[in-house]
Amino acid sequence: MTALFRPDPDGTSSRGSRMYGYALLPAVLLFLAVALFISPPDSGPDASENSMGELVRIMYVHVPVAVACYTAFFVTAAASVLYLVRKTEGWDTLAAASAEVGVVFTVLTLATGSIWGHIAWGTWWEWDPRLTSTLLMLVVYVGYLALRRAVIDPVVRAKRAAVVGLVAFANVPIVHYSVDWWRGIHQPATISRLDPTIDGMKLFALMFGMIVALAVYGWLMIHRFRLQFAENQLEAKGLDLALTERRAEASAGSLAAPKGAS
Repeated sequence: MTALFRPDPDGTSSRGSRMYGYALLPAVLLFLAVALFISPPDSGPDASENSMGELVRIMYVHVPVAVACYTAFFVTAAASVLYLVRKTEGWDTLAAASAEVGVVFTVLTLATGSIWGHIAWGTWWEWDPRLTSTLLMLVVYVGYLALRRAVIDPVVRAKRAAVVGLVAFANVPIVHYSVDWWRGIHQPATISRLDPTIDGMKLFALMFGMIVALAVYGWLMIHRFRLQFAENQLEAKGLDLALTERRAEASAGSLAAPKGAS
C-alpha cells in the first residue's frame, strides 16, 4: 500500500497519483460535456428577460473554481495554524503548496468572471465589491508567496508565512459574503442553503463541477506538495553544504594565522 503512493525518484508522480489522474481525466471531459452541451440553457423562473440563457454555462465553471480557491486558502490557513502549534515542516510545506494552487484557481475565477461580465454587463471589469475583494485576495496571496521567496532562513520564513497565511484567510469570507453585505452588480449566490434557484440538470451540472474542481485541486496538490518537499530538501542540503564550507574556511584560516604571525 505504501509503495502505491511512494513518488518516483525522478518525478512527483506515483502509481497512486497516476491512477488518480487516469480516473480524473474522463470525469473532467464528462463535466465539460454536461456543462457546455447536455445541460439546457437557463430560461429563468418565468421565462422572462431575467434568465441567463446560454450564459449560464460559464457559471458551471466559474462557481466550481471559486469553491476550489476558497478550499485551497482554507487548507493554507489550517496548515499555518498547525505549523505554529507543532512546528512541523510538513505543515509549512502543505500551506505553501495549497496557497500556490489556490492562486491558480483565483486567476481562473477572475478570468471566467470577466468573460461572464463582458457578456452580461458589456464590460470586462467593474469595481464591484465581489470583484474588488477577489482581486485583493489574489494580491494578498501573491504577496504571501513572495514573502516565502524573500526570507532565506527556513524557520523564520515558515513562522512569518504561517502568520500571514492565517491573517490572509480573513479576506475569504469577505469575498464570499460581499454580494450580501454591499450593493453591487454581481448576482447573489445561486445556491443558498436548501433553496437553490436552479434545479434539475442545471443543478447537477453545477454540483458535478464543484466535485470535479475539488478533485482537480487534490490532484494538483499531490504534485505541488511533493515538489515543494523536494525543494525544501534541496535547500536544506545546500545550506548544510554552505555551512560545512564556511566552517572549513574558518578552520583553515585559524591554522594559517600562527604561521603568518611568525
